[in-house]
Amino acid sequence: MAQMDPAATKSASAMTDYSDYGLGSSPSQSASPSRSESAAPASVGAAFSPSAAKLIGALRIAADRTATAIAHGTKQTRLEVRERLTEVICWVIGSLQTREGTSKVPPVIAREYVSTLKLNFLTELATTSDLDANEVVSTLIKLDEAEEAWKRTDRGKFIARLTGADCADAVVAIAHDIRSPLGSILLLVDSLRRSERVSPNPVRERQLGLIYGAAFGLSTTVSNLIAAARGDGLVQGNPAPFSVSEMMHSVSDIVQPMCEEKGIPLGMEFADHDARVGYGSAIQQALLNLTSNALRYTDAGSVAMGCSEVAGDRVEFWVEDTGPGIPDDVLERLCYGFPPEGVKLRFSSAGLGLAIVRTLVEAMGSSLQVDSGAEGTRFSFILSLPILR
Repeated sequence: MAQMDPAATKSASAMTDYSDYGLGSSPSQSASPSRSESAAPASVGAAFSPSAAKLIGALRIAADRTATAIAHGTKQTRLEVRERLTEVICWVIGSLQTREGTSKVPPVIAREYVSTLKLNFLTELATTSDLDANEVVSTLIKLDEAEEAWKRTDRGKFIARLTGADCADAVVAIAHDIRSPLGSILLLVDSLRRSERVSPNPVRERQLGLIYGAAFGLSTTVSNLIAAARGDGLVQGNPAPFSVSEMMHSVSDIVQPMCEEKGIPLGMEFADHDARVGYGSAIQQALLNLTSNALRYTDAGSVAMGCSEVAGDRVEFWVEDTGPGIPDDVLERLCYGFPPEGVKLRFSSAGLGLAIVRTLVEAMGSSLQVDSGAEGTRFSFILSLPILR
């Protein structure tokens, strides 16, 4: 328990009233005491101004209501919740005293307790007159400090790192820790599947395929998290020479187990000029996301990936599938990660896959086009890639 004003903390059980501050009344009273009972303390010490006394009364009413509400939704008793709230209130009261003695460190209790207390307190203030603005502001600041006190705990520090300014670095670090064992699983399963071809066992082969597909899906999600945290890092620096066919074959090799598992062939078409100058890794990541998604949502027919020459140095990369089309209302949300709850998107519930494709394509100076209908879906983007001569 955090330190508080010695005058305010004789014992945890004694905190259920404010007798040390001349406030009388106990939380064992009714859940919603009348204003005549609680708006102003029965006797206020010389240390408190009339405005401060009203603020303390409002805090007491807010604590009663908060304790009742929280106890109703949890397994805790109202008295237990009220005792925790009293720790905060006693600490806040110290800031209203004319004498010194309030602790600089607020007590640590659940954030939602203080949030609800503050909301109920503000409700009380709305009908309380003749308040000193400075004392009101001081009280609200102290409640804000108490609301953030959870960040001092180990759990709080961890959550603060995940949600603070360096959250991107934290996400990348966690994703890397996950991706390493997933990579090992993929390599091991692929090796086992190859050995199965010597003495085939259909049941075992299917089980290995399912393991590979699940691990590949997790690995893709982790890679997308890293890419989302790093932004368009794959499209930095100067464009470099690369082979379009080698890049596309790399994508094909990665998704081939998915093709075999679902029995869906992956067709490929190549441009006449293979050696180009551009951001090969970014294009590969975009095509990998598009192709793996197409395979995931196509149960019959085929999936194709290609590169077609448009004019001059301009080429179009595309991925087509014969899976179910995408409704127009979903298409509008497809390019934004973490869509509203309940929106069913291809590219996982988080919607990261396509959001990253869109980010990469736009960073390379193009835009992602989507054509979807009853016969399937086609994703495409056009890039200017100089021919390497």
